[in-house]
Amino acid sequence: MLPTRVPRIKICCISSPEEANIAIRAGASAVGLVSSMPSGPGVISDELIADIARTIPPGIASFLLTCREIVEQIVAQQRAAGVNTLQLCDQLPVGSHDNLRRSLPGIGIVQVIHVTGESSIDEAVSIAPHVNAILLDSGNPTLSIKELGGTGRRHDWRISRQIRELVDVPIFLAGGLRPDNVVEAIQEVGPYGLDVCSGVRSNGVLDAEKVEAFIRQSRVNRVEAHDAQLR
Repeated sequence: MLPTRVPRIKICCISSPEEANIAIRAGASAVGLVSSMPSGPGVISDELIADIARTIPPGIASFLLTCREIVEQIVAQQRAAGVNTLQLCDQLPVGSHDNLRRSLPGIGIVQVIHVTGESSIDEAVSIAPHVNAILLDSGNPTLSIKELGGTGRRHDWRISRQIRELVDVPIFLAGGLRPDNVVEAIQEVGPYGLDVCSGVRSNGVLDAEKVEAFIRQSRVNRVEAHDAQLR
C-alpha cells in the first residue's frame, strides 16, 4: 500500500467519557478501549467500555481491544460493547477472521502484529487478506505473561515499512510514539494511522496538551507539502 503522509490518529487506553472527549476534540479519528489483558496499561471493565462507546459520536472509530481467541466470545463482547471496530491483540486460529467478518458485518476487524523480527513480515502478509487493517505494535506474545501492547517501546520501523509496502490493507503504527517522534514515524513508515497511549499521558492520565501536540506534529507533513506546492 502507498504511504500516507497525514495519518489518522488513534488515542488508546481511554478510561472515561471525559478522556474520549479530550481525544476527539483535539482531532483524533479513533479511540481505543482496552478490555482484560494479561499485562499492560489502560484496562477497564466491559461495562465501562460500553458506557464510553455510547458517548462516541458518528464518524469516530471506537476500537475494542480484546485478547480473546474464540470467535463466539469475541462476537458477544463486541455486541455488548457496541463498538464499531475490533482490535485483535493475540493470534487467532486459522479461519477465525473470516468467521468474525461473517458474524459481524459492518464491524472493522484489525489484527495486531507484534513486530519482533523478520518473521513478522510473513505473519502480516498471510493475515492481510482476511482483515480490514493491521496494527503493528511492540509486544511479545511468546512471553510466559504475554505482552499484547502498551509497552511504550519502539520496534524496528524498517520492518514496519516493509510490511506496509507488501500488504494491501491499511497499516496502523503503534509502540513508543510521542509528539517528538511523530514526524520521523510518518517519514520512515508512511502508515495509514498512528496509535498512541503512554506517549500522550502524564502520570497515567491523558494529557490534553500532549494529545494536541501529537496531533499537531502529525500534520507537519501536510503543511510542508502545501508550502512546497505554493513554491
